[in-house]
Amino acid sequence: MPPVSTRPRTEFVCSACGASHAKWLGRCAQCGEWNTLNEAVAERAAGRGHRFQALAAAQPPMLLSQIEASEVERTPTGLDELDRVLGGGIVEGGVVLIGGDPGIGKSTLLLQAAQSLSQPGTSGTPLQVLYVTGEESGAQVALRARRLGLSGERVQVLAEIQLEKIQAALASLQPQFCVIDSIQTVYSEQLTSAPGSVAQVRECAAHLTRTAKASGCAIVLVGHVTKEGALAGPRVLEHIVDTVLYFEGDTHSSYRLVRAIKNRYGAVNEIGVFAMTERGLKGVSNPSAIFLSTHGQPVPGSCVLVTLEGTRPLLVEIQALVDSGGPSPRRLSVGLDRDRLAMLLAVLHRHAGVACMDQDVFVNAVGGVRIAEPAADLAVMLAIQSSLRGRALPRGFIAFGEVGLAGEVRPAPRGQERLREAAKLGFGIAVVPKANAPKKALFEGLEIHAVDRIEQAMDVVRGL
Repeated sequence: MPPVSTRPRTEFVCSACGASHAKWLGRCAQCGEWNTLNEAVAERAAGRGHRFQALAAAQPPMLLSQIEASEVERTPTGLDELDRVLGGGIVEGGVVLIGGDPGIGKSTLLLQAAQSLSQPGTSGTPLQVLYVTGEESGAQVALRARRLGLSGERVQVLAEIQLEKIQAALASLQPQFCVIDSIQTVYSEQLTSAPGSVAQVRECAAHLTRTAKASGCAIVLVGHVTKEGALAGPRVLEHIVDTVLYFEGDTHSSYRLVRAIKNRYGAVNEIGVFAMTERGLKGVSNPSAIFLSTHGQPVPGSCVLVTLEGTRPLLVEIQALVDSGGPSPRRLSVGLDRDRLAMLLAVLHRHAGVACMDQDVFVNAVGGVRIAEPAADLAVMLAIQSSLRGRALPRGFIAFGEVGLAGEVRPAPRGQERLREAAKLGFGIAVVPKANAPKKALFEGLEIHAVDRIEQAMDVVRGL
């Protein structure tokens, strides 16, 4: 009789979607990603009683028209920029996942929000708040609170990483707002894998989400990010929660951006701007000032763009530098798509007669912001033409609009709001697509030039 093997059974788990395979494959059969299978010890059977449950409470089939629907009540956090990203505040029973690079300010922001929610006067009645830390001790959290000038009189702190003990604390204290810092440190006794593994992260997030839906407690999960900037662990985590926020920012800058990637209760791609100070994160009410350079006089190669980040119009300065290149001219862009820059240079040559085939072209979006929308095309082309001619655009000049391969200028979404923001900040000249031009003089002091071709835009700029 052959000896019974005591070696634990292994399986191969996909780091992208969490699917398990009996043997190693080059490509995951579930999500199709390559080289994402990692060997792990297979989990023990959970007995006859299945541990998986639905995230929401079960109910019999009902007609959609018979289901009572009511607007969700929001509780402001006391941080205006965070409320903007969340869609107005936290929602009862909502689960928020916030990710970002180490040391960018996630714990600081959430500690400030916990302090504000626990104080009377911010949201009417103070909330019962619980801060669960798995990466720091209670003394370290208290030290940070003292450094930020937070009293912490009504904020309860629990240093624990075991899921069952965290759930017991939630059941006994019954908080209305809870922070889990971080989800990668939490583990469940039902699983044998280490904290931070795919199975642990998925199981713990599902249990905490179920607890939030059943008790009505708003839970915020802090997630680590990989070197590529994506949330560590399976992407299924983003599907479980209600809201996904990403913390963005440069280590060399004091400004931080909080971007909503997913929000079931608000606008997607909404951003909040914070400034890191000695007393914590402070909201920036006018973020356009960050992305505009202060020149004593107009300089060639500079054009101001009105872009949209979520529902907020932002004014961003686009800078271009055209210099004589060698046999192989370079095309470099920072904050904009490089392939789109090459396409715009071809359109500029073909339809506007501006040749840059033997020139080095460098394009930069000031302030480190990334612009993905095509409405930046017109501003980029005008900045390139200004640098090539060596003639600056007039002071108070803005532009926006998408440019097609045929040289047409297409309208940008929510053009009226863009013009309103520019007029509010004192800009006087605008070159916009013809479809975005207002029919009446709605903006006092703003001279609007409507164009439908790139040649017309160039003629307008030459005449200024």
